[in-house]
Amino acid sequence: MTQTSATQRSGERAADKNAIRPFQVNIPEAELTELRRRINATKWPERETVTDASQGIQLDTIQALARYWATDYDWRKIEGKMNALPQFITEIDGLDIHFIHVRSKHENALPLIVTHGWPGSITEQMKIIDPLTNPTEHGGNASDAFEVVIPSMPGYGFSAKPITTGWDPAHIAHAWTVLMKRLGYTKFVAQGGDWGAIITELMGVQAPPELMGIHTNMANVIPLDIDKLAFSGAPAPANLSADEKFAYERLSFVYAKGIGYGFQMGLRPQTLYGIADSPIGLAAYFLDHDARSYEMIARVFAGGNEGLTRDDVLDNITLTWLTNTALSGARLYWENKGASFFAVKGVVVPTAVSVFPDELYPAPRSWAERAYPKLIYYNRLPKGGHFAAWEQPEVFSEELRAGFRPLRILS
Repeated sequence: MTQTSATQRSGERAADKNAIRPFQVNIPEAELTELRRRINATKWPERETVTDASQGIQLDTIQALARYWATDYDWRKIEGKMNALPQFITEIDGLDIHFIHVRSKHENALPLIVTHGWPGSITEQMKIIDPLTNPTEHGGNASDAFEVVIPSMPGYGFSAKPITTGWDPAHIAHAWTVLMKRLGYTKFVAQGGDWGAIITELMGVQAPPELMGIHTNMANVIPLDIDKLAFSGAPAPANLSADEKFAYERLSFVYAKGIGYGFQMGLRPQTLYGIADSPIGLAAYFLDHDARSYEMIARVFAGGNEGLTRDDVLDNITLTWLTNTALSGARLYWENKGASFFAVKGVVVPTAVSVFPDELYPAPRSWAERAYPKLIYYNRLPKGGHFAAWEQPEVFSEELRAGFRPLRILS
């Protein structure tokens, strides 16, 4: 073999790895039949011995979910919605990454990568795609248009599952820059909530030259000393403002009673075989994310009309079940190596913050100003929770338009 041909073949292999391949979802009907069989075969425990949710997901709620899931829920609806969008797979650092990529018809649309969280998937952000790419149909201006990229995190949804360690949030943050550059974007912005917020903020720490700025709806603004105090369960320091004290009290509750799942997955994710083997086990584990989200979901399955529908909730759970990603998704907590979820990360790029009232804690402006030396936008909203893009897509989309508008002016 000549040196020229060897070099050519090496280049072809590299090109193959960098290829962007079209993707479509096609779940065999047999898997849906088996899912319904397993739901119907659930071995139910007795009812909780309290009248509230202090012992966990209540039996009435999970049984209402099970009845709907096994009888009326139709996976093909969300499958059709996903397949109506441009979906792709590309290999980054040896791992196949799945993503949605929707371009805008408007000129000078701002490229945006949006990252979901746990227990989440791309279904969290699908409602914001049209408002962002087609703003003139949703009360916005053509000058507010985005081109939207929504990847599935490694080990989640249709992305591949890491088979070695090392896919921590910082690695994912770097991979997203690779993805955006591979798509041909020389300038872009990033957004995230939950894990997506941490990954997006780490992009803002890494500060690649292509990254113009970030937006977060779960701002990592907690000062390190305050974070340690809240974790220890100590009373709030006396020198905090009213907003800071309120955030501290909510954070203390999260650490004490609201994030047990995170500690368990951070320590022993591979032990959670039950949620990989039982649809109802998976559903209950996912519902028990935070008190305010669960209260909303419980009202939905009791017949209420909320930001999320029963189908919204089950779309996400079913996607995880069908892709068998309960444990591969859980291992992200282990990969985080005990790093704080909420403390200041050291972001150096322009940052926009939206504070929804039912978030785990409402980020005070004073802490946001300290956490983000280039804070370009801060707004408190009257309604919405932890899964803001999912619950309040129109409001959320307007927040992204407003939050990134200063960067359009500067560019």
